[in-house]
Amino acid sequence: MTSAAGLEYDIISSRENGDYRFLEKYNIERKVTDIVIAGGDGTVSQVIGSLPVTDLNFGIIPCGSGNGLALAARIPRDPEKALRLVLDGHTQKTDGFLVNNRFACMLCGLGFDAQVAHDFAHQSKRGLYTYVRQVLKNFFSARTSHFDVIIDDKVLHTDAFFISVANSNQFGNHFTIAPRASLDDGLLDVVIVTGQNKLSLLWQTYRQIRGINKLQRTAVIEQRRGVIYFQATSLRIINHDKAPLHIDGDPAITTGVLDFSILRHHFNLYKPKATQ
Repeated sequence: MTSAAGLEYDIISSRENGDYRFLEKYNIERKVTDIVIAGGDGTVSQVIGSLPVTDLNFGIIPCGSGNGLALAARIPRDPEKALRLVLDGHTQKTDGFLVNNRFACMLCGLGFDAQVAHDFAHQSKRGLYTYVRQVLKNFFSARTSHFDVIIDDKVLHTDAFFISVANSNQFGNHFTIAPRASLDDGLLDVVIVTGQNKLSLLWQTYRQIRGINKLQRTAVIEQRRGVIYFQATSLRIINHDKAPLHIDGDPAITTGVLDFSILRHHFNLYKPKATQ
């Protein structure tokens, strides 16, 4: 398809260490305008996060286990259809965010879902079945961790099974955790699943993924809710128990303090037009 469209291209293998800074010099020398990433959220995050992206356009051919960013952007899983979006040439300014100065393209998690991500990374087989198996394995042993969540001048003290800070609306595989999230609204969606019994945990998580839980204004957050859901442009989380961390589905080294800030309209993403 690319050759038929009269476009020059090179194919570059992915890097196991996730460092793509070498592409900056390569892009300048070759006058690269477009980068198409065949991979999952982790690879997308690594490539975009390694580059000054002001004048670059990015396409995605979803090849990962979850493909949360691609699904949120309505990019087809079919490689030919995904590449066709690039050839059609419609891009949209898309937000990213920083987690302690590390780039994230779609979602960061602390606690239960991060532990699943850590365990999933060590499995010999990937895919949805393996991921679900790790979720079930960790569910019965899941424990809460203590966090302080600081938004503006407000401090929220909470024990939580997990906290998701999202730019995308989902973990991946259409599992929606932040129904009101948008890739270009300049806001981070924060979902805190608080301490409760496991039956209530299932029910409250179901309500969240179905979009039943409403957004709360940060000034009037109800801390006793099973799920606390709000939006912010930045926040700080004090991770007292050093709960595990993942960034865009990849395990990350956790810290006691995590600062989050939105990167408004950070990169250009090929995606379907709004009218499609």
